[in-house]
Amino acid sequence: MKKHIYILLALGIFFQTTAQQTPAPKQTEAITIEGATAHLGNGEVIESSLIMFEDGKITFVGDSKMRIARKGKIIDATGKHVYPGFIAPGKTLGLVEIDAVRATNDKDELGELIPHVRSLIAYNAESKVVESMRPNGVLLAQIAPEGGLISGTSSIVQFDAWNWEDAAIKVDDGIHLHWPNTFKQGRWWAGEEPGYQPNKDYPKQVQKVTDFMQNAIVYEDGTAKEMNPAFAAMKGAFDGSKKLYVYADGEKEIIDAINTLKNNKVKEIVLMGGYHAYKITDFLKSHNIPVMVQYTHNLPVFEDDDYDLPYKLPKLLVDAGLFVAIQNSDAENFQTRNLPFYAGQVVQQGLDKEVAVQLLTGNTAKILGIDASYGTLENGKSATLFISEGDALDMAGNQLTHAFIDGRSVSLETHQTKLWKRYSEKYEAE
Repeated sequence: MKKHIYILLALGIFFQTTAQQTPAPKQTEAITIEGATAHLGNGEVIESSLIMFEDGKITFVGDSKMRIARKGKIIDATGKHVYPGFIAPGKTLGLVEIDAVRATNDKDELGELIPHVRSLIAYNAESKVVESMRPNGVLLAQIAPEGGLISGTSSIVQFDAWNWEDAAIKVDDGIHLHWPNTFKQGRWWAGEEPGYQPNKDYPKQVQKVTDFMQNAIVYEDGTAKEMNPAFAAMKGAFDGSKKLYVYADGEKEIIDAINTLKNNKVKEIVLMGGYHAYKITDFLKSHNIPVMVQYTHNLPVFEDDDYDLPYKLPKLLVDAGLFVAIQNSDAENFQTRNLPFYAGQVVQQGLDKEVAVQLLTGNTAKILGIDASYGTLENGKSATLFISEGDALDMAGNQLTHAFIDGRSVSLETHQTKLWKRYSEKYEAE
């Protein structure tokens, strides 16, 4: 009997220390936000705005001077800023809790060509890492697998849910392909020469991807006698119902990847990373390829790169006329909370601030295919937004007072904020 009691106590402690807050209830009364500077996510800004929403949908966006009846609960946000919820693409959020604990790591599976592996069913809606995104305004994400050449299929979720079914806002949106590199870095611990060396296996790796694509096309012709889940999962890439997100950085890799995919009937391609994409912008524009560029808080990769290339790369691509968003798939999950500040870095490089906001909101939503409901503050769209004390792209100004997902007022409390308050009180008492 005592043994059972100890087990129950242990389980109680486990859930108390690991469970996320209870998800917010459905919106029941209209909410009006008045007086804030509204950054609409489409390049426009309203200095003193009036925003109203009910039943989870925005019903009015305009100037606060307009003579229109306010509805429901009124939030005076004079002097503050309101933004659409920021969106993080290509992340393993909710798939990994503690890197060093294998049982909490579901970001990859065995195999190199596994487009049929669905990241969504492994998503942990109660992740403490996930909830830590909300206080910085990151309210949505594309949950993507890693590993191998074709890692699997991603889905898009919102960050206040009971489980993955509740979290999902777009299921199986795209397939993720990690294109081989023409160079590889020498591993000194394995007796290899330091620095970058030619990847002798590059042609074989490219051929492996090409063969897989061609076999999947033949499979779609309907002549196969046996079910092949991997080939079947590629159908969406060929008919355009799924986008193919290709991770590549070098000029040759980008060109090879896009030409190979186009030649193999892939309809919708998104470039992820694109470190040297600024060198081939005409090629990318000719193929209508949007770029989800890597995060700006980074160092140059090669000695002859400009020292500030990572800082200004998004601006270079925007100025060249490409459709751009910012992602940080290469960074650790906890760094996703810094997504707003990556855009702020580009502002310091001369990019217009409202364009920088678009790189986290409207542009990202359009690339992910959720722009009908998310990404901008417009009538009829989801009331997924937040209010910040100041400029949300600046670390000092990004201080949220309210956040809403589909009109539901979500908690901004996390494990980190609890510890901050706890130790703030400790030092104030001394």
